[in-house]
Amino acid sequence: MSHVLAIDQGTTSSRAILFDAAMHPVHTAQTEFTQHFPKAGWVEHDPEEIWSTTLAMCRAALDKGGLSASDIAAIGITNQRETTVIWDRKTGKAIHNAIVWQDRRTADICAALKKDGHEAQVTALTGLLLDPYFSGTKVKWLLDTVPGARDRAKAGDLLFGTIDSFLIWRLTEGRVHATDATNAARTLLFDIRAGRWSEEMCAFLGVPTAMLPDVRDCDAAFGETTLLGGSIPILGVAGDQQAATIGQACFQPGMMKSTYGTGCFALLNTGDSPVCSDNRMLTTIAYQIGGQRAYALEGSIFIAGAVVQWLRDGLKIIERADQSGALARSADPAQDVVIVPAFTGLGAPYWDPDCRGAMFGLTRNTGAAEIAKAALESVAFQTRDLVEAMHADWAAEAETILRVDGGMSASDWTMQSLSDLLGAPVDRPVMQETTALGAAWLAGMRAGVYPDRDGFAATWALDRRFEPTLDAAPREARYARWKRAVAAAMSV
Repeated sequence: MSHVLAIDQGTTSSRAILFDAAMHPVHTAQTEFTQHFPKAGWVEHDPEEIWSTTLAMCRAALDKGGLSASDIAAIGITNQRETTVIWDRKTGKAIHNAIVWQDRRTADICAALKKDGHEAQVTALTGLLLDPYFSGTKVKWLLDTVPGARDRAKAGDLLFGTIDSFLIWRLTEGRVHATDATNAARTLLFDIRAGRWSEEMCAFLGVPTAMLPDVRDCDAAFGETTLLGGSIPILGVAGDQQAATIGQACFQPGMMKSTYGTGCFALLNTGDSPVCSDNRMLTTIAYQIGGQRAYALEGSIFIAGAVVQWLRDGLKIIERADQSGALARSADPAQDVVIVPAFTGLGAPYWDPDCRGAMFGLTRNTGAAEIAKAALESVAFQTRDLVEAMHADWAAEAETILRVDGGMSASDWTMQSLSDLLGAPVDRPVMQETTALGAAWLAGMRAGVYPDRDGFAATWALDRRFEPTLDAAPREARYARWKRAVAAAMSV
């Protein structure tokens, strides 16, 4: 049993990656699946397509490597967080499409609860804010909307889970209904200090506790699957951003990572005590390993890599995502175009679900290059928003060094721009499959084939450090322009 299979079920694709005994990714299978947009601001996935693509990619990865179940020591799962599925306990069939983390349909529910003064109570218990992003209001919407769902839930016939729970249920053929602490912490239903489901929050949102999965450590046993030709234990689970934090070996308080995928998610390890944010950051669980819980401050940006997809698929000014940096590099430096990419509202630290995108500073000479540059810089500006808010909440004793991963981190131009606009070093690791690596290490460590936490941290290797080259005065002037643009977009 020389390999570990990592399932990386993301927002737009399902992947399976086989890691060898040295924790190197050796065989990968990946496929995209359908995005459903039934109304403006609504985003759904078909749970059956998520399941079928995940299982198919696991089998494809094994086939590529000429491996069988007997070669696999364990399975680790990482997943898109907050995306919500409710399914029938007996049949395993979902009662509705999965409601994706990007979905904004519960904005009115959140606004009403805020207006009634409930957000402080919610934050005290869960570390989160009242925003459609999280699972709890999605569960409420499903139970209130799908005919008969609430009565079936009260009778114990329905189960709720984030994507990890749904996959575990299917992989174990209904024997295990479980999640890990990092995914539970994103539901609005979990008391992150007590480390258990909050009866108060469940009652508040009308969620029967019988629907909820068992909550386990990230490196716990989650049953076994026999669907890949033999018995393989599932020994590691973490939500995608926490898995990336683990994969980046951010195990010490003060360490920070930022992942650039569809959105951007930055986590700052704050150690064994949760830090309450005064700047609308999220307090969340970074990981829970061997019974020990670590907390983090998190900032969530809804549009990062998605702005590059918009350049490609919406504006059609590039044919491939990797062309965006070269196009931005050719922009006229005299133009100061700013894009606020609030296509699905603004995340941290603004949390404005109704804000929409805007572009400022256009001239007659503005073209594709200037728009591409502004689009990529919007990701850097949003990252700076997060870093400044986190440091206001938890003062850094040392210089900020940001560890980066995700698709956009492969662009040298984008990472240099990020360093310039942050005024801080940006470290890109050799191993950029950090999310899948985090899940694989959890499972492999529990199986006894990978090193302990200190040994794993020692394997982290730097590919390139990007140092800021922009002077402070122009950096601050450009950031001030960004802040004015955000304020203008939010005022429309």
